[in-house]
Amino acid sequence: MGPLDPVAVLDDCTVEVAAERYAVVTTDGECDVSGTFATIDDGREVTHVLTETRLAESRIETLDVESGWTLLTFDAVLPFDLVGFLAVVASALADAGVSIFALSAYSTDHVLVKEDDVETALATLAELGCEIRRL
Repeated sequence: MGPLDPVAVLDDCTVEVAAERYAVVTTDGECDVSGTFATIDDGREVTHVLTETRLAESRIETLDVESGWTLLTFDAVLPFDLVGFLAVVASALADAGVSIFALSAYSTDHVLVKEDDVETALATLAELGCEIRRL
C-alpha cells in the first residue's frame, strides 16, 4: 500500500467550527493559565489559545493579545505517516487569502482563522471535499 493522499483524506473529512471565539495570548512564564485550549512554551515565549470568554473571566496578565479567532478542527484521526495534510490545507487557504494559526494535536490538526475570514475558509475547505459542522 502506498502513502496516504492528503487530498483524499480531506475529501472524507469533517471540519468542526467552534461556536466560541478564541484569543491567542502571550504571558510571562510565571503566569498560571488554566482552562486553555492549548499552551505552547517554546523556550522563548509562552503562548496560550483560549476562548475569549475564558480570557475575559480570568485574571491572566497578558503581554500581548490577538482576539477574534474561530477554531476549525479536522474531525479525523490523522496518522503520523500522512504527509502534506496541513500543507494542502494551508496552501488552499493561502490561495483564498486566509491567514491561519495552525496547531496539531496527537491525532488531528486544528487551524484558527480570523472571524472575518471564516466563511471564505469554510467555502475553501468545502471545495476540498470537507463536510462543515458548526458546533
